[in-house]
Order: sequence, then structure tokens, then C-alpha cells
Amino acid sequence: MNQTLIQSGSKTHVIQGEHYVSDHPDAMFTTVLGSCVSACLHDPVAGLGGMNHFLLADAGERGDAEAVRYGAYAMEVLINSLLKRGAGRGRLQAKVFGGARMFDGLSDVGADNARFIRRFLDVEGIPLLSESLGGVTARRVEFWPATGRARVRHASASPVEPPPILRPKAAPIGDVELF
Repeated sequence: MNQTLIQSGSKTHVIQGEHYVSDHPDAMFTTVLGSCVSACLHDPVAGLGGMNHFLLADAGERGDAEAVRYGAYAMEVLINSLLKRGAGRGRLQAKVFGGARMFDGLSDVGADNARFIRRFLDVEGIPLLSESLGGVTARRVEFWPATGRARVRHASASPVEPPPILRPKAAPIGDVELF
């Protein structure tokens, strides 16, 4: 899993199995999610944050041959990278995205991922400030790690599909900015 500290004001795309951290005021991380989940963690005192992107909640009986694909590993390496760069564990705050049900008739990987990330954050005592999890549409996430600001853009959904669940309050499909 990528553990690069982004030190410029660049826009960095985070793909499955990667994570990045930065305290640069102009850095922005982006990702595109379907059933995958990204956690955006931020320490407001240190002005430092990071984003990961994981495919599945856990390895189950598959073992850990490709650990970077799984939630527990992705969360641990993100947290450890933030701590190594000066974040305080007790100050971390989370915003999480993804977990859509992309295909009918298959297991609902997105729901498993959403349950995992909520449970993980609860057990670890990391406050979940906002989420955009579930639904049936893909989304693009933008995260500014130095400030903790995040924005999510949902792919167009047909009128019969329910909108994804947003917290703390529901918003129409389109651009949603979370502070």
C-alpha cells in the first residue's frame, strides 16, 4: 500500500489498496467509489489528514495474501501513517464514503464495507463526522487533508433508484460539500 506523504499542492488520485497523507494546504485527494469504501481521517490540531481506498471488509477465509485490499489493514496503515507524521490518535476525525450496491443479484459487498467501517471507527473511538454510504450509484470524492473538507459527487441515478443515505442530513443527488 502506498504510504507517500504528499508535500505539494497537487491533486492525487487514490486507487484500491492505496492511501496518502498530507498537511499541505493545497493538497487534494480524489477517488471514485462503487462498493469500495474510502475513509478520510483528519487531525484538526495538526492540520494533517489522509485518505484510503479499500475493496472488501475483510479477508474472511481467503487469508491475507493481498492484505492491502481489506478494510482492517487499510485502516491500520492509514492511522499509523498519520501518527508517524504527528497526528494525535485522540484527535482523529472521520468522514467515510462508498459502499454502494452496484449489482443486483450478487452479494452486497458495499453494505458489508459500510458495516465494517462504522464498526471499526466505533471500536477505535474515532468520531464519524459525516458519511455518504450505501445507495446504488457510484460517487467521486474529493478530500482536502489539511482542512478535513470533503466533497462527494454522485453519478446520475434513474428516478426510480433511491438516493444514497447521507449523514448528518440528506442532500439531493449531485454535489454535496461536507465541512
